Amino acid sequence: MTVRLGEDEILRRGLDAFAELGYDAASVRELGRRIGVNHNFLNDRYGSKLGFWRAVVDFAIGELQAAEDERDAPDEPAIARRVRALYRTAARRPQLYRLIWDEATRDSERLDYLCDRYLRPAIEESLPDARAALGERGEIPVHLLYFVLTGAMSGIVQAPLAARLGGDRAGDERDVAVADALAGFVLSGLVEPGAAAGSAPTAR
Repeated sequence: MTVRLGEDEILRRGLDAFAELGYDAASVRELGRRIGVNHNFLNDRYGSKLGFWRAVVDFAIGELQAAEDERDAPDEPAIARRVRALYRTAARRPQLYRLIWDEATRDSERLDYLCDRYLRPAIEESLPDARAALGERGEIPVHLLYFVLTGAMSGIVQAPLAARLGGDRAGDERDVAVADALAGFVLSGLVEPGAAAGSAPTAR
């Protein structure tokens, strides 16, 4: 019996494969094997491995954006809500961030795609909130803000290393708790303690 996979499942399995193998090591034949389709199917449906990679990225980021409904604490500064939502989605969808971090280590048209279409717009959208929280310290370049906000996410995304350093893998809820803890550490450097708890942010 032939099992027909839905588009979403094909793209999710593709994300798992790219996140584990990296783009160069993920041959079309290996992708087809891991997904459960004939490798010719991927070329026929998406045009090329690069076309499939773009479809995977678009799908994964679309799912992430749809899940960002957790900015549900209106008494917090906007940057706090953004950071908590970012870290929670990383806990629930670590494969996407593994893919992004892998691509960030080399110049390629894939990195251009990620940066131009998603990363730069997202960080520029966050700049006003970050600058409001930082007050007089708020003149922070885009690239530094990106690394400030995403650096601590290694504690979520690099689960095998975290486990070897004393963390655990107790499941999704534990991952979300770790995400919230890491967000708290990052926010302590962005906003005053009182501001993170609900009062207006002030400069130090």
